[in-house]
Amino acid sequence: MSNKKTIAVVGATGAQGGGLVRAIMNDASSGFTARAITRNANSDKAKGLAKLGAEVIVADIENLESLKKAFQGAYGAYCVTNFWEHFSPEKEIAQATAMATAAKDAGLQHVIWSTLEDTRKWVPLSDNRMPTLMGKYKVLHMDAKGEADEVFREHGVPTTFLLTSFYWENLIYFGMGPKKGPDGTLAITFPMGDKQLSGIAAEDIGKCALGIFKKGREYIGKTVGIAGEHLTCTQMAATLTRVLNQEVHYNDVLPEVYRSFDFPHADDIGNMFQFFRDFAPYFCGARSINVTRGLNPSLQSFEGWLAQHKSQIPLE
Repeated sequence: MSNKKTIAVVGATGAQGGGLVRAIMNDASSGFTARAITRNANSDKAKGLAKLGAEVIVADIENLESLKKAFQGAYGAYCVTNFWEHFSPEKEIAQATAMATAAKDAGLQHVIWSTLEDTRKWVPLSDNRMPTLMGKYKVLHMDAKGEADEVFREHGVPTTFLLTSFYWENLIYFGMGPKKGPDGTLAITFPMGDKQLSGIAAEDIGKCALGIFKKGREYIGKTVGIAGEHLTCTQMAATLTRVLNQEVHYNDVLPEVYRSFDFPHADDIGNMFQFFRDFAPYFCGARSINVTRGLNPSLQSFEGWLAQHKSQIPLE
């Protein structure tokens, strides 16, 4: 029997969870092994994690009893929610509550909660610079996670609060990559002005999480922000131009224009970017590149990530 400590990983077939499972299983000296929690053990992604040697467990974060069983006997857990699966802030808070409850029940020694800022602490509902959504949020997918931080504290779970950044994979999968304008030139479109955007490769989030677990109790009770680079959109466009070997411009638009675009939850994403823009010194400052690299020495730059993934970026 291995004497390695087990980390139960929620969302193990997703971007963050999958990255952590791979990081654990590829680091024989870490002292940890991974328990991959998924709703479908027969998916290709789950089978891939099993091939790496991870223990694959079927559970659902909306089913508390299944979560309790999945966490039993583990040393720690990585807890994450996926707003884009259901678009419900209330569901995210309920899922976080189930995870905190199961973590307490299992007596876990260290939980990492993948969270984001509750933007209402900076832009209260009475502040009309950005619209209020669903009657009580400014940025749906951020506010609920930030609100759920308190759930882990109230349950007395030994938690590290991990603030993630904009995934560079959004250029591949979320329709945010370069698009051709009427004149045929490529451009990325964001309402960021000349402010820096904190970004990271999704795979590096898992590696950073492993780095936090390796530190033992050092980060328990603390908030840690991670990023691969802080770049203006003009700098991102210049890097895209260089690596893709095609001219890519930055099309800067106002947040209200971005919110009017015809894609699901453009209002939420527009509010998110407005928060990133208006509070850039805080947002980037909360995500130290040096701290991130200390947790994950193989941290990728945007250019390094792009060189590996350029063939995946759809150029429309």
